[in-house]
Amino acid sequence: MTQKIGIDVGGTFTDFLVTAPGEEPRIFKVLSTPGDPAIGLIAGLQEIARDRGLALEAFVRTIDTIVHGTTVTTNAVLTRGGAKTALLTTEGVRDALEMRRGIREERYNNRYTNVEPLVPRYLRRPVRGRIDYRGAETAPLEIADVQAAIAELRREKVEAVAICFLNSFANREHEQQAAALVARELPDAYLTVSADLLPSIRFYDRVSTTVLNSYVGPKLSAYIDSLQARLKKIGFGGVLLIMQSNGGIMAPEVARRSAALTLLSGPAAGPRAGFGYARAHGRNDCITVDMGGTSFDAALVLDGAPIVVTEGEIDRHRIALPMLGIVTIGAGGGSIGWIDEGGLLRMGPQSAGADPGPACYGRGGTLPTCTDADLVLGYLDADFFAGGKLRLDHAAAVAAIRTHIAEPLRLSLEDAAAGMYRVINTSMAQGVREITVKRGYDPREFPVVVAGGAGPLHACMICEELEIPLLLVPRDSSIFCAAGMLMSDLQHDFVRSFVASLKDLDWGRLEALVREMETEGARLLDAEKIPAARRQFQVNFDCRYVKQYHEVSFPVPREAIAQADLGPIAATFHAEHNRMYGYSLEEQHTPIELINVRVRAIGLTDKPAYAEDTWAGPDPAAARKGERPVFVPEDRALQTVPVYDGHRTRFGHRIAGPAIIEQVNTTLLLTAAFDCVSDRYGSFAVYRKGREDLVDKTLREVNA
Repeated sequence: MTQKIGIDVGGTFTDFLVTAPGEEPRIFKVLSTPGDPAIGLIAGLQEIARDRGLALEAFVRTIDTIVHGTTVTTNAVLTRGGAKTALLTTEGVRDALEMRRGIREERYNNRYTNVEPLVPRYLRRPVRGRIDYRGAETAPLEIADVQAAIAELRREKVEAVAICFLNSFANREHEQQAAALVARELPDAYLTVSADLLPSIRFYDRVSTTVLNSYVGPKLSAYIDSLQARLKKIGFGGVLLIMQSNGGIMAPEVARRSAALTLLSGPAAGPRAGFGYARAHGRNDCITVDMGGTSFDAALVLDGAPIVVTEGEIDRHRIALPMLGIVTIGAGGGSIGWIDEGGLLRMGPQSAGADPGPACYGRGGTLPTCTDADLVLGYLDADFFAGGKLRLDHAAAVAAIRTHIAEPLRLSLEDAAAGMYRVINTSMAQGVREITVKRGYDPREFPVVVAGGAGPLHACMICEELEIPLLLVPRDSSIFCAAGMLMSDLQHDFVRSFVASLKDLDWGRLEALVREMETEGARLLDAEKIPAARRQFQVNFDCRYVKQYHEVSFPVPREAIAQADLGPIAATFHAEHNRMYGYSLEEQHTPIELINVRVRAIGLTDKPAYAEDTWAGPDPAAARKGERPVFVPEDRALQTVPVYDGHRTRFGHRIAGPAIIEQVNTTLLLTAAFDCVSDRYGSFAVYRKGREDLVDKTLREVNA
C-alpha cells in the first residue's frame, strides 16, 4: 500500500492528512515543537503508526510521498534568528537596503522608525565596477575590492553572502565573477546571486529579496538536512516535497537554493484546497480563511486560481518573488486578550502558542486567549477537545479572563469573554477586506471556505459582519493546508526584465527569451521526474501605461507570442487595468510598455480522491448528541442549543442555527442567523436563513 501525507507545521499544532488508495483520508494533529519542528513531525508519524497498529519503521515504508509546509524561514525573519549575512553590492548604493524605496511607510506618523536591515552596514561591502541599464559595461569589476571584502567577511565569520549589483538583470557577468571568488574562498558560506534568484528590474526589490534568501537559507538548509536524516533513520525511502509561497511544491534541492520561496510555505496551500471545496458547489471563485492557533490567513481565488502577487513584505522587508496574495494577521486560538493604555480591549497579535498555550490547556499559561473565551462561552466542550485527548481546564480559563479582562474593565465574566470573541472577529473581518475590497472585489459575491481548528467557531460572525451569505466548512477544515499540499502541483516561476513598447516589440527576441525560461523550467521538471505529458507552461506579462510607476500582471496566450499578435495582449491589459483601477486609456491610444516577462513551469501531480456519501435525507436526528448552553452572539445571551456529532452527519442533513456541530479536530458554531446542510463530501454548506437557493445545486444533483 502506498500512502501520501500532507504535513503543515503551524505555530501551535502540526497537522497531518494521510491518503491511501481505496481509503478515506485520515486526520491527525500533534502539538508543534517550535525549538525543532522536526521533532513534532516525527512524533506525528509515530502517532499515525500507532493508530494503524504498526511499528514506526514499518509504517514509514508504506509512505510514497510527503508534502511538507514549513514555517522555519518565516520564523527566522520574524524573530531575527537568521544567519549572519553579508552583502556585496555596487559602490555608492550600499545603503539602498536601509533607504528602501525612499517612501515613508506611514507618512503622517512622526514616531515611525525604519525597519532594521537584516545586514548591518559594516557587513554591506561596496565593490567598484558598473553595468548600465542596457547591459553594457561602463567600468570593469574591481577584483581587488571583492578579495578585500572576502577577507573581511572571513574575519567576521559570516554564514551567508548575498551578491547584488546594479543592473545585473541586464548583464550578470560581474555578479558571476564575484560569486566564483566567494564560492572558492568561502565554501561554507550560503551564497545567493541576485541574477540567479530574481533577474528583474528595480534595485531595492532585488537586493532585499536576495538578502532575505541568504538570511534564511542556512536555517532552511539545516532543517531540511535534519529532517531528511531523521526520515532516513526511520526508513523513509519515498519522495519529500516542500511547499512554496506561490502555491506550488518543489524538491528539497530547489528549496535549499531558493530558500525565500518558502517564506509563506504553510499558508500557501490553503487557497488550493479552498478551490477544490468551492468547485463541489459549482463555484470557481472563493475566499479562503484559515484560523489556527497563532494566526489568521485570508486569500482570494479567482477562476480556479489563487491570486498571485509579485510584490510583498515579510515583517516590513520587501520580497519580490511570486507568492499567493495572502493576508496574515495575528489572530488565532492562542491570541492573547489585553487592555491597551487607552483602556480598550485588544486581541493579539501576541499568542500563547503551543507552549505554554492558552490557560485552559493546563500547561502553565495564565493569560486569557481566544480559546479560553470560546470555552467560557460554551462553544467548546472541555471533555471533547481534540476528541478528548486534551481535557480543557474551565476554571483556569475563567480565572485568566476574570483577572486580566473582566475585573479591570468592570465587566461580568460572560461580557468579557463575549467582548474578546467580538474583537477578534472584527479583526479577522478586516483581514478579509484587505484581500477583497482593497483589490476591487465585493466580498459578498464570494463564498467563504473556512479552515483551521478555530475557524468554524468564528466564521458565521465574520460573514455576518461582511454580509456574506454562504460559507463552506470542509470536513478537513482543521488540517486545511495539509490537505491543500496534496492538491498542489510542482511549480517553478521565472522572470526576466524586457523593457519595450508593445507596439515596437522585437518578437524574435521575446520568443527566444520565453523559450529560454521554458527550457530552464523543463530542466527542473526533468530533475523532479515529471513526464512531458504532465507539464504545462504559462506566460504572464507585467505591463503599464507609459510614465506609470506600477505594473499590471496578466496572462498572455503562448500562440499570441508565436504569431506576433499584439491585439489580444493589449485587450487583456486594458481590461485588467480597468478592473484594478477603474479606468483604462484604450480610447486615448496611450502607449503600453512591457516591463517583465514571466514563465511558470508546472508539473501536474496526482490528487487525492474523496469518496461521495449517499443521500440520507434532511433529518439530522441520528447525529444529535445532546445540548448545552452557549452564548448566542446575535441575542447576546446564553441559550440552550442542540449539539451534533459532525462525524455522524450524512449527505442532505439540514441543521438550523443556533447549534453546535462537533468534530474531533474542530467545532462549528452555527449562529442564529445561519442554517446548514451536509454535502455529498461530508462538508457543511452554511447559508443565511432564507437563502436555500445558495445550496440548491448540492441537493438538485441527487435527484437529477
